[in-house]
Amino acid sequence: MTSLIAAAATFLGIHLLVSGTALRDLITARIGEKLYIPLFALASLVAIVWMCIAYNLASKSAANSVLFAPPTGLKALGVVVIAAAFALAVPGVLRGNPTSAGQETARIDGILRITRHPFLMGAALWAAFHLVATGTLATTIFFATFLILAVFGTHVIDRKAERRRPAEWPAIAAQTSVIPFAAIGEKRNRFLAPEVIDWRFTVAAVVFGAFLYFHQTLFSAAPFPAEWLAFLTAH
Repeated sequence: MTSLIAAAATFLGIHLLVSGTALRDLITARIGEKLYIPLFALASLVAIVWMCIAYNLASKSAANSVLFAPPTGLKALGVVVIAAAFALAVPGVLRGNPTSAGQETARIDGILRITRHPFLMGAALWAAFHLVATGTLATTIFFATFLILAVFGTHVIDRKAERRRPAEWPAIAAQTSVIPFAAIGEKRNRFLAPEVIDWRFTVAAVVFGAFLYFHQTLFSAAPFPAEWLAFLTAH
């Protein structure tokens, strides 16, 4: 459990205290973007692999106490909630974003009309559901780490974009929102189905289908409630 906590702290520290902050600007001024990017990617990979290994060990340890009982019936919502998470996250990865370095010319359309941080909002939804639906100490530490990163990461990215593009940032912020559909609800943008439900949405659906199919094998946990499994088995 101690290793899991240390790995989680390292993973959060790398992203919240370095990436997107003034410290990142100082580092890149010294070593350059071309060296910083692969070094940061390597550090992130090491941290997340460490965290996953520590999580697997902590889950089987005697220290993995039960903190709370998941709400009754919550698992029945899992497929819908995680489908929504994939619908945000996968298109967010597959398109340019004006808040990201090197993608400043990307247009604000498609999934960005819903939220300017689709990947992080999808990750937050995924982490929040798993956090509430599990209840053990190990899962709480593990999924809370991703939830904290996703939520606070939006602020870090926004501040970086504002520092780098002070002239363009007000227009980006005015047309978009962090919270999904907030800008649309406030009539600062509008939902256009043909833009959102495009090939990226199809890829998200395929990836989500594969995720459901292999979930039991990969994570030793059924993605469907017991009553769903009984129905599927009977039919």
